[in-house]
Amino acid sequence: MNTPKTAIHSKDAPAAIGTYSQAIRAGDTLYISGQIGFDPATMQLVEGIDAQIDRVFRNLAAIALAAELGLERTVRMTVYLTDLAHFARVNEVMARYLREPYPARVAIGVASLPRGALVEIDAILYAG
Repeated sequence: MNTPKTAIHSKDAPAAIGTYSQAIRAGDTLYISGQIGFDPATMQLVEGIDAQIDRVFRNLAAIALAAELGLERTVRMTVYLTDLAHFARVNEVMARYLREPYPARVAIGVASLPRGALVEIDAILYAG
């Protein structure tokens, strides 16, 4: 069986800056590409870890909305941090955007992220 895939785009999230889509919907599953703290209006990275984490979640929410979903449909997230000491801040912000049951999640410490970002998060949402 061949499940078609559809690109999802939101003007309220940063445009893709490479050979990828903001998100792909395949059947009942939405795969959101990694989001960094870019302000979609300026395509510039916001300043500071707290602002970047909040902007990442706002970008994820905007893309989910473009697929007619909310972040409460998130089943899996991957968090990439250049400093794992910021993990508690991710938890604090995440709790403002998601409710229990929280999605499965991985947190990975990385040496660097695109454009000097401090955090990047991708997400998988289930629409079924």
